[in-house]
Amino acid sequence: MIEINNLRKSFGAKVILDGVNLTVQKGKITVIIGRSGEGKSVLIKHLIGLIKPDSGEIILDGRDITSISEKDFNTVLGRFGMLFQSAALFDSMDVAGNVGFALREHTSLSEREVMDKVSEKLRRVGLTGVERMMPSELSGGMKKRVGLARAIIMDPEIVLFDEPTTGLDPVMSDSIGDLILETQRQQKTTYFVITHDITLTYKIADTIAMLHKGRIIESGTPEEMKASANPVVRQFIEGRAEGPIKVA
Repeated sequence: MIEINNLRKSFGAKVILDGVNLTVQKGKITVIIGRSGEGKSVLIKHLIGLIKPDSGEIILDGRDITSISEKDFNTVLGRFGMLFQSAALFDSMDVAGNVGFALREHTSLSEREVMDKVSEKLRRVGLTGVERMMPSELSGGMKKRVGLARAIIMDPEIVLFDEPTTGLDPVMSDSIGDLILETQRQQKTTYFVITHDITLTYKIADTIAMLHKGRIIESGTPEEMKASANPVVRQFIEGRAEGPIKVA
């Protein structure tokens, strides 16, 4: 569904992406792993147009979305949903306002229809009766679930996840993994996840790709990555301080 070809991006003299090549398969969960600061968030921002590459292509269904007009890209953007690392809920809006925001802004649905869809998506992420709660009243895990309900409210074809388990305890992280799997299977949606949570990665991934020093150094199924002979991949997935990855 998505092909990233030789994507390059620098900020000043610092090279962040140095020729990234990756294929994201339709209806599957692709997980990008790598250390903090390796460019995972920069990569995901390219997909939604927040950053433009210095060179390279992002092909979506045969079309390079890095070179299209802003008007055309806004149409493309409607195919994406996004769960931000911090959930990024609007503090001044209740849960219903947050989840239904895109419907109110971009559709002509009645308020009753909006609320019906909001309640349905909240049920899908395991939340009921929270529509009038404010973000300040929610736990970290509940905020992630509300964020996911908002990400899928428009029934997007592709959902992007930026570190979905950051700040959560292991039990809640496992619950978020279950939720990602359940919603993806229900909707048959393409999920693109960036994380350094290896436990989550093994739980949800169809394909894993490791980003290191600006490039995808290896990709494969969870079983293939576990069997990798690449010392960088092995050090990272095993969580060892000793190895070619130097700890500053």
